[in-house]
Amino acid sequence: MADKVSRRSLNQIIEWRGQPQTIRVDNGPEYVSGMLMEWAEKRNIRLEYIQPGKPQQNAYIARYNRTVRGEWLGQYIFETIEEAQDQATAWLWTYNNERPNMGIGGVTPAMKPKTAA
Repeated sequence: MADKVSRRSLNQIIEWRGQPQTIRVDNGPEYVSGMLMEWAEKRNIRLEYIQPGKPQQNAYIARYNRTVRGEWLGQYIFETIEEAQDQATAWLWTYNNERPNMGIGGVTPAMKPKTAA
């Protein structure tokens, strides 16, 4: 079930943002699911691992994960997975659409592609 949901989510992201040539992942196949490897191979998307000892290559996602933990994951006790998913969806919408990000010029992540055009 989780693999089906994950594939659906990845395909939806490609519909919204276009297909990437490469996806950067943590430094080793032990951190990457077989489902992701198979999905990427079928779509001719290269998985690029960060180099050991080079955490700066993963700085964007590390900062995002820290923000997720600090701003919503650590703030609630969830009774069900659905409750956690609902909270995650609401927080992510706010993060992408309402909250300016100073790291990308003081605009929201949703606005960033529009300013790049």
